[in-house]
Amino acid sequence: MPVKTMAEMAAAGESPEVLFWVGCAGSFDQRAQRITRAFAAILKKAGIRFAVLGKEENCTGDPARRAGNELLFQLMAQQNIQTLDSYHIKKIVTACPHCFNTLKNEYPALGGSYEVIHHSVFLQQLIDQGKIRLKEGGVFRGKKITYHDSCYLGRANDVYEAPRQVLKALDAELAEMKSCRSRGLCCGAGGGQAFKEEEKGKLRVSQLRVRQAVSTGAAVIASACPFCMTMLSDGIKTENREEQAEVLDIAELVVQSLEDDPNLFA
Repeated sequence: MPVKTMAEMAAAGESPEVLFWVGCAGSFDQRAQRITRAFAAILKKAGIRFAVLGKEENCTGDPARRAGNELLFQLMAQQNIQTLDSYHIKKIVTACPHCFNTLKNEYPALGGSYEVIHHSVFLQQLIDQGKIRLKEGGVFRGKKITYHDSCYLGRANDVYEAPRQVLKALDAELAEMKSCRSRGLCCGAGGGQAFKEEEKGKLRVSQLRVRQAVSTGAAVIASACPFCMTMLSDGIKTENREEQAEVLDIAELVVQSLEDDPNLFA
């Protein structure tokens, strides 16, 4: 599926409605790449004129700041801001809550002010506006789905309703975990934990979260963060629950529920 870069659009004298910030996980992690492709397919289906930075996109610097390397964070952020401003970017959408939080809340202090939207909110808007239509009696109709609140999306930015509204649009049965919304449980990867050795303990956080998820009886654990996706998937394997539940990003759930379009991934 061809996707234009900002450089290609600028060379053609065009500008996008929105820049899709892919993020490190969405670019390099094979599992997260499926989320990237799903969301890009939805944008195409909705007729949204979008572009990516491609090789000009660098890490937002979030892991560096969380790990305490403020200098590296600021250097990376300033480079990204320079690139974004050179293309006069105003609106950004991303499927990563870490990128979302950093671009939205931390870049303005360094001079980078943009309208930043998480893909769960953007998906809800597309559904509400009728820009994408879901199948009647789709593949998830009546299925029990539980949603895991990402820390950087939920507690850090108060985004709780949008992903749940997207799931309800699938005609699925939403089953809440014991720890949800503002009392949600971290997946275990936040604050730079994804990049360091595990600390000693009796139970991995990802295992505890998966146990909460499967206790709802849900066949699908919905996520809206590539880091949460990795941790929950690892928890499923560690707990030997692969036949009981699967972990899917909300973009993957939506793309499987769209009205048939043979050219969707063309």
